[in-house]
Amino acid sequence: MACFIVPAAEAIIVSAVAYSLKKKEQKLDVPHVEGKPDFSEKVEKISRSRKLGWLSYLLWGGVFLLAFEHLWHGEIVPFPPFLTAMYNADDTRVMLLEMATVGPAMCAVVTSAWGLICAFADLKVKRLKAALAGKQ
Repeated sequence: MACFIVPAAEAIIVSAVAYSLKKKEQKLDVPHVEGKPDFSEKVEKISRSRKLGWLSYLLWGGVFLLAFEHLWHGEIVPFPPFLTAMYNADDTRVMLLEMATVGPAMCAVVTSAWGLICAFADLKVKRLKAALAGKQ
């Protein structure tokens, strides 16, 4: 009924943190030299802001899909209180229980998948660094 609200809250927080980290990384970054970068000399790490951006995209995608699904099934309406489960106390209790169980479980699964994606990406960068170091 409203399980997408918990990942939406996480997505808002992650997006804000990613944005602030990106601004901080841009302040600390050395000005770029004109022309193409030479990747044979230096392979960068994947920035934290970029990784958090990936998590943000995963979360927002899930939130929009779930919100659309709930809208499709008539659980969300375009007038207050917006959630049909808030019309009576029994449905509200079920909705809150779902938000307390299903929502955090979805957040945990998405965040775990993101962690695996980041670990895989870091491994690929590490292998690329080793391959480039072996060529020199």
